[in-house]
Amino acid sequence: MSVGRRAFVTAGAGLALALAGAPAARAQGLPSRGLPPQGHPRMRTVFLAGDSTAAQKYADAAPETGWGMALPFFLHKDLTVANHAVNGRSTKSFLDEGRLDPILTAIRPGDLLLVQFGHNDEKTADPTRYTEPWTTYQDNLRVFVEGARSRGALPVLAASVERRKFAADGTALRTHGAYPAAMREAALEADVPLLDIEALSLALWQRLGPEATKTYFNWTAAEQDNTHFNPPGAIEVARLVTAELLRTHVLAPRETRRLDDEIPADRITWPASEPVSGSQPVSGSQPVSESQPVSEESRP
Repeated sequence: MSVGRRAFVTAGAGLALALAGAPAARAQGLPSRGLPPQGHPRMRTVFLAGDSTAAQKYADAAPETGWGMALPFFLHKDLTVANHAVNGRSTKSFLDEGRLDPILTAIRPGDLLLVQFGHNDEKTADPTRYTEPWTTYQDNLRVFVEGARSRGALPVLAASVERRKFAADGTALRTHGAYPAAMREAALEADVPLLDIEALSLALWQRLGPEATKTYFNWTAAEQDNTHFNPPGAIEVARLVTAELLRTHVLAPRETRRLDDEIPADRITWPASEPVSGSQPVSGSQPVSESQPVSEESRP
C-alpha cells in the first residue's frame, strides 16, 4: 500500500467522529456545484447507480427499503430521483451488464450521477462481481465519472453505507475493508465530490447501539438482516446522503427540505411489481405535505 493510500485509510478511521460532530451542512448563500445555468427551464434529475442498499424494492420484499426510495423526501420538488440501483450489483457487474448505458442516454447537463458501490465489489469468491479496491474498483469508478462528465452532468461518489456489526463491547465495526479509502482516493484524484456515508453511518450506528439499530435494519420474524434497511433506516440514510450533498455544495440549501423533520415511516410505499420496460416509472414514497418527485426504476 502506498503512503497516499495509508493516509486515506487513517483519515477514514477518524472521519466518522469528525463528520458526526459537525452540524448538518447549511451552506447558506453558497452556490451549488451542480446547479444548472440561471433560468434553466427543466426539472433536474439525480440519477442513482448502486446496489441493493439503495435500490427500489417491491411488495414481495417489504419491509426491506432502499435508501434511494426515501431520498425524494429530502429534495426540493423541482428535483427528481431516477433510481437505477439494482440488487446484487458491483461496479463490475453493473458496467458489464450495460446498466450505465441507459443512464448516459437520459442524463443531461446539470443533472447529477450519484454512485454508491462496494458491498458486492468485496465478494472475492464471485469473479462476475469482485474488484480489487486499489485497481479495478477505482478504474470502474472512473468510468462512471467520465461518463457523467461527457454528458455535462456532475458525478458524485458515495462511500458504501455500513452494515450493522458490533464488537462484544458495543463498538460499531467497519465491514468494507479498503473500499471506502479507495473511493476517497479516487474522488480526490478525479476532483469529484465525495459523500462519506460509510463514516457517517458508522457514527450513527454507534450512537444508536446494538439494540436500537435493529429497528433500522430489515429485522423481521423471518430473518435478521444486518445489511438492508427497513423504512426508518432508509429514511435516516437518505437524510445523511442529503446532508452530505449540502456539505459538499453539490446541492444548494434551496434544493433540499425537511432535513430536521421527522418523516413518518408509513410514507414509504412498495409498488406491487417491477414496471415493464419502457413503462411509467414507479414511486417509492408518498407525499409529505406536498407532492413528491417520482423515484424512477429501470431494472429489466
